Amino acid sequence: MENVKRINDQLAVAMSQVTPEQLQQAVQEGFKSVLNLRSPEEEGFLSDEQQQAEIAGLKYINVPVKPDGMSNELADQVLQEIDQLPKPALIHCKSGIRSGAMTLMYVAIQQGMTANEAMQKGKQMGFDCDSSPQMKQFFERYVSEHAKAS
Repeated sequence: MENVKRINDQLAVAMSQVTPEQLQQAVQEGFKSVLNLRSPEEEGFLSDEQQQAEIAGLKYINVPVKPDGMSNELADQVLQEIDQLPKPALIHCKSGIRSGAMTLMYVAIQQGMTANEAMQKGKQMGFDCDSSPQMKQFFERYVSEHAKAS
């Protein structure tokens, strides 16, 4: 699938709004679920994405995340959804910033990485962590607070 970065064998991030064709392709590539972090009010939101995903055979969850509205509760909810989704899961937003950050937060906490290690992993994978200072700051604080003591 074009414009998709695999974080690991269980999680991938789409770097743009997925299309109905990409949802079909996701099934062919073995994905079992889709987590959409876009808000229905956003320009370009695919209003029938849930229907398209379910027709394709994917479990679908939508948790609207606004970069300027981040909270621990919202991040907790997203990370819990990632944890519970059938894997492999495809996570997306409009540009990959929110979905990339949330997915990397999940991986960092699961693997006991520091916020800095997770940021470096993100940069190596091509995520522009600096393009959203609010998201970067939230990411660093949340991972630092939730990192499992080794």
